[in-house]
Amino acid sequence: MTKKGILLRSHLKLFLPLAAGVLVLDQGSKALVSGSLKMHEIRPLIHGLLNVTRVHNTGAAFGMLAGQASPLRTGFFLVVSLVAMGVVLWMLYRLPPGQKVELVALSLILGGALGNVFDRVRLGEVVDFIDVYYRSYHWPAFNVADSAISIGVILLLYRLVFAKE
Repeated sequence: MTKKGILLRSHLKLFLPLAAGVLVLDQGSKALVSGSLKMHEIRPLIHGLLNVTRVHNTGAAFGMLAGQASPLRTGFFLVVSLVAMGVVLWMLYRLPPGQKVELVALSLILGGALGNVFDRVRLGEVVDFIDVYYRSYHWPAFNVADSAISIGVILLLYRLVFAKE
């Protein structure tokens, strides 16, 4: 086996279980919320800060393109997601040894992307349920997949800015 093949296999030992874990946690939490809450029902978790509420997002992050025709919107998001996942896999393949933070970040991004793609394919929209707020100011609702993607991107940006070559 080539050196690159051995390296890729060692990356996959961490990458695949972490990405799969994000996917399972995301889909499991969405199933739990969908099975226990009616649409727009709110259950307070931390008064004045955090609710669980069931909403379906037909758009992208923060509802972008939510008003577009469904076939265009769904197709667009699927293509963008597949391209993004391809870029993540390419980055994984090119990742040098010892880059654990980058490996974790890529795993989180791929697992989250898969979670939202599954929703889009199955439902044509994404189930969101985490509602963070202060008084009347609400952050747009999000889910485990969105959180994993955001954390992964932050980790990659952190390494890009603070990496010592």
